[in-house]
Amino acid sequence: MKTKFLLYGVLILIFVAGNTSVAQVKTGKKSMHSTGYSINNDASGKAHENVTTTIDNSEYKMELVNEKMTAFYVDGKLIPAEQYNQYETVITQIKEQMRLDKIQAKKDQEQTKLDQEQANKDQHQAKLDQEQANKDQAAAKLDMERAEKDQHQAKLDQEQANKGQHQAKLDQERANEDKLNAKLDMERAEKDQHQAKLDQEQASKDQIQAKLDQEQAIKDQAQAKIDQKQAEEDQKLMKQLVNDLIKDGIVPDEQHLLSVTLSSTGMTVNDKKQPDEVYRKYKEKYNRFATGNFSYGNTQNGNKSIHMHRPSK
Repeated sequence: MKTKFLLYGVLILIFVAGNTSVAQVKTGKKSMHSTGYSINNDASGKAHENVTTTIDNSEYKMELVNEKMTAFYVDGKLIPAEQYNQYETVITQIKEQMRLDKIQAKKDQEQTKLDQEQANKDQHQAKLDQEQANKDQAAAKLDMERAEKDQHQAKLDQEQANKGQHQAKLDQERANEDKLNAKLDMERAEKDQHQAKLDQEQASKDQIQAKLDQEQAIKDQAQAKIDQKQAEEDQKLMKQLVNDLIKDGIVPDEQHLLSVTLSSTGMTVNDKKQPDEVYRKYKEKYNRFATGNFSYGNTQNGNKSIHMHRPSK
């Protein structure tokens, strides 16, 4: 069986280096957070998709085969197909976000492909420039050899001119002409050498640029994977923090948790500063949030926001 797993950013939290914040997908007054997504092809070539999403504290799980929904769960309960119309708004919202994220993933793949193609073009051009530089150097060498031969011939002609006055005059004129040609050949040889040097320098620059473009494409792919993994980990860490606040009796439940801040200097819950022992416990367990000046807000209409501001490295 040939199976492919594609990681899409389906309603995930997106982090930006230097000024990091957790993004929400909102529709009307609802807030949506994805907790999982996978896709694979079975032996017959059918695409099986599974997506788990939390909307306003309710967990929805959807299973699709070739983009057709085959199962739908609400808080772990399987919903009969005849009741799907009761969840039409939520189903439409989830499918639309899946569609948008697939489009974005495809754009990112196409951009990476374009960067790779450009790097290949630069490498090819560098090779052509190198070949041209070699040709120019060879031509310059031939011109130099021809100039030396012409100078030698001029000397022989001068000696022959001494044998007779009339012949000397004719030979002198020829020698002068050969000298002029030799000078022109010499100048042309120098120009060819200079051009060969310029071509060589350009070839080196093109090779360096091609290498930089290729390295940047690899870095972009690696960073995209790191950002996606970090977003998933931070989402799980935030859920664990809320559970700990409830478990420790700081808030009775998630609905009563209106705000949380956690930094390198202190901690507040619902705008109330927490005792040092509570702060030390949460700072040690959630050090990633503490070092990022973390803040969490939960408004009365159910909208949640998370922000972290990290100093640039």
